[in-house]
Amino acid sequence: MDGILAVWKPAGWTSHDVVAKVRGLLRTKRIGHAGTLDPQVTGVLPLCIGRATRVVEYVQEKPKAYEAVLQFGLATDTEDLTGTVVSQVDEVVISEADIRRILTAFTGEIDQVPPMYSAVQVGGKRLYELAREGQVIERQARKVTIYELELLALDLDKPHPTIRFSVQCSKGTYIRTLCVDIGKALGVPAVMAELKRTMSAGFTEEQCLTMEEIEQLQASGELESKLLPADAALEHFPRCTVNSETAQHAFQGKRVPLPSIADLALSGDNKQLIRLYREDGLFIGLFEREADTELLKAVKVFTPA
Repeated sequence: MDGILAVWKPAGWTSHDVVAKVRGLLRTKRIGHAGTLDPQVTGVLPLCIGRATRVVEYVQEKPKAYEAVLQFGLATDTEDLTGTVVSQVDEVVISEADIRRILTAFTGEIDQVPPMYSAVQVGGKRLYELAREGQVIERQARKVTIYELELLALDLDKPHPTIRFSVQCSKGTYIRTLCVDIGKALGVPAVMAELKRTMSAGFTEEQCLTMEEIEQLQASGELESKLLPADAALEHFPRCTVNSETAQHAFQGKRVPLPSIADLALSGDNKQLIRLYREDGLFIGLFEREADTELLKAVKVFTPA
């Protein structure tokens, strides 16, 4: 099988658990996921299968969307409710106006310090490994982008108020840390109470299959028909079409002359990736403009099986 399988990851499963289960069902080793989810988090987990594993790097770079519940009044070492409470206040009094004001301030490019319980590597070790050893080390802030941040619901009439919000963000954004930082901006401890990923690489909940559905469809021989083509995750790259003769050269990995690609508006970026298609809609692969020439060179070619 070749293609992308959009999975709705259940709570309690690691991303690796999902890959291992599907690998066993399909009896194939060539499966990779595009973006790890913590075990308690549910949501969209795209799996690249077969030759589609060649696009994992591009899938991972695309924005992701989440719905989260933030709880004010306590903080933990993991920044979510699975951790040990490190600070707590008896009661938080906070207004909707203050919350909306702070959320607006977190839209756009922001600095974010990765949490200790994360897979970021420092000195050859992952931060969560150091955290489990009781170490807390200084981490450098990284730039991430919050494209959209919308308040969905509030429950402020209790000692530890909660809010629910949706967020669309760049790769590498930690929603746990976003919750903590929102609390800090409001002057109170905060923690992420719930999280689900609603979109990844353009794939949404509506396109996902549950683990039970995947098992049933594989047993009935229908799962392959549910796979999305590899190029479904590449729609953020410009598309162009070439004739059959040029397509044949492209499938052979040969350079393609730019004059044969009339429908492509190239930017000045020589590293701009381009989706190349044959006239009948067959995906050829990803190409890029060769520096100082009027040619496109192959980056990844998907020769028909």
